[in-house]
Amino acid sequence: MNIQSIFENNSNWIAEKLQLDPNYFKKLSQGQSPEYLYIGCSDSRVTAEDLMGVQPGEVFIHRNIANMVVSIDLNAMSVLNYAVRHLKVNHIIVCGHYACGGVKAAMQSADLGILNPWLRNIRDVYRLHKDELNTIKDENKRYDRLVELNVQEQCVNLIKTAAVQSAHKERGLMVHGWVFDIHTGKLIDLKIDFKKILADIMEIYRID
Repeated sequence: MNIQSIFENNSNWIAEKLQLDPNYFKKLSQGQSPEYLYIGCSDSRVTAEDLMGVQPGEVFIHRNIANMVVSIDLNAMSVLNYAVRHLKVNHIIVCGHYACGGVKAAMQSADLGILNPWLRNIRDVYRLHKDELNTIKDENKRYDRLVELNVQEQCVNLIKTAAVQSAHKERGLMVHGWVFDIHTGKLIDLKIDFKKILADIMEIYRID
């Protein structure tokens, strides 16, 4: 696809939207009130709107390599706080995907330059769950499980934040961990038992 075809696609998209609703862009310009914050991977094969079947204005989106939630990442924390405290989203989704290049790269013995400190966060996930992961002999299945565990740990990182804890108390905000199966197109709810996982750590991370 060349650059010019992108603008042609844009013109066709505008025409399609206006055909369905002549006031489409007028309504779109009046503001947003999304119900969801989606934190996903930057992988070009995984687009939130398409896989969720949602329209512009319905989901606030943040994407980075391997769908990480890192407390010192000003970008991610700014998105989180804006979505929770200003847009008042009621659901936060962390969505990883199988065959994630970022997760695989994190476990390679290679110097990846500026990526090293970012991907080290995934190595920390492996360290936390090393006993389970090391029992999985098939390498691809081990990486798939690491993708799932990485989603779980990023959800835990969300729940450690003041913004999420406050919104949960005030309006019942929920955190969800999903994986997109890139081989089948299916979204999988990991059904993570956060109440059980957090029982032991909230003594440390609770913010009143």
